[in-house]
Amino acid sequence: MVEPLNRQRVLNFLEAFYSRDVEAALACCTDDVDFLANAPIDIMPHMGHRRGKAAVREMWSVVYARYSSLRYEVAATVAEADKVAVHIRAFFRKRDNDRTVQFDIAAFYTLRGGRIAQIREIIDTFDLVQQVLERDVAAELAETGKI
Repeated sequence: MVEPLNRQRVLNFLEAFYSRDVEAALACCTDDVDFLANAPIDIMPHMGHRRGKAAVREMWSVVYARYSSLRYEVAATVAEADKVAVHIRAFFRKRDNDRTVQFDIAAFYTLRGGRIAQIREIIDTFDLVQQVLERDVAAELAETGKI
């Protein structure tokens, strides 16, 4: 069965990424890896869509530059054939003020030839933006009557 092997491949990737070893994380990916995380790119320009190792390396380098430490917990993992889904609780410590941003990620990986070919991340970006900006955006919008 390929499912346990693919599950372990994704877990190895996560360990490399969260330990800030960009080259080891990229070694887990295909050359044409396709990454997508829907996010407001005007606030988080390092998110969005990236294709290929060079673009993904650049994006992850921005993440590593903005955050002094990364930690994660895997809440659940499901593997079926060449697909692996992971519920991740992420903790990123902001470099500029040591404040920790914590958020959940539903990450979906598609593997090809034993490597990750596609990454899709779903994040509560409204909550994440509030934490990154350190502002209660909902309250501010309510005060202006925009919601």
